[in-house]
Amino acid sequence: MGKIADKQMICEVLMEAAKEDKDIVALCSDSRGSGSFTAFAESYPEQFVEVGIAEQNLVSIAAGLAKCGKKAYAVSPACFLSTRSYEQCKVDVAYSNTNVKLIGISGGVSYGALGMSHHSAQDIAALSAIPNMRVYLPSDHLQTRELIRALLKDEKPAYIRVGRNAVDPVYEDGQVPFELDKATVVREGTNVALIACGEMVKPAKDAAELLEKEGICASVLDMYCLKPLDREAVIRAAGNARAVITVEEHAPAGGLGSMVSQTVAAVCPKKVWNLTLPDAPVITGTSGEVFDYYGLNAEGIAAKAREILA
Repeated sequence: MGKIADKQMICEVLMEAAKEDKDIVALCSDSRGSGSFTAFAESYPEQFVEVGIAEQNLVSIAAGLAKCGKKAYAVSPACFLSTRSYEQCKVDVAYSNTNVKLIGISGGVSYGALGMSHHSAQDIAALSAIPNMRVYLPSDHLQTRELIRALLKDEKPAYIRVGRNAVDPVYEDGQVPFELDKATVVREGTNVALIACGEMVKPAKDAAELLEKEGICASVLDMYCLKPLDREAVIRAAGNARAVITVEEHAPAGGLGSMVSQTVAAVCPKKVWNLTLPDAPVITGTSGEVFDYYGLNAEGIAAKAREILA
């Protein structure tokens, strides 16, 4: 299987399931094209709802359908889904415990040059703060497939953030270790633990390969499950290393770095460094240019590892 976007994989998994399960309903806020859900809308028009640019209505309608026994998948840009619809996510979905899966597309800085209004660098913190809301950031399309298949089997609320573009896979097709709510060990190491989520897992893996050439042994942990955080995996990785580096496409406060730092400080104190986007509007550019500028790439991660191990 070639490189495809996570959002396309979500559509493909849901289309396959919708052949037999007529309770699956996809909803979009004028985002069927950008969310890669045009094929779903055309194939299953009676299982598709277009609400237009009305994200709050999107979430509330999804919750209402779920209360009627439907399995609702609400697809909208992460920047709007996690902010404009925050009260509806909190009350109609999480507090009401409805079977709604919130699909935040084009997450992080995927919209690049469109600026802060279209970036979602606070969604991990915001959605994780809501009781009864799970938060997932899969690292590639193969893991996304396993995640959506797993979520189809439960009836609990969840927020899934994916990027806009296809990214290089972390795993190989047919060889994707996956257990719901358990982090995946990409590689073992003893000098430094690299804990990453979403699109940052691949550069973390690449950084570990760079460090290996220099005699530095780095472990890589794919923490796709931000909430519930796999604390045991964090403790194990930190316990086996001299230091920990977290890597995320998110603001400094309340994200993966904050969660890991709290866990490590409480159980196995080690030096922890959080690589994040800045606490400021990011530069204008493509997501790749943004990552390079802030050191959220293999070279930047490797450089930070060398620095804290020196």
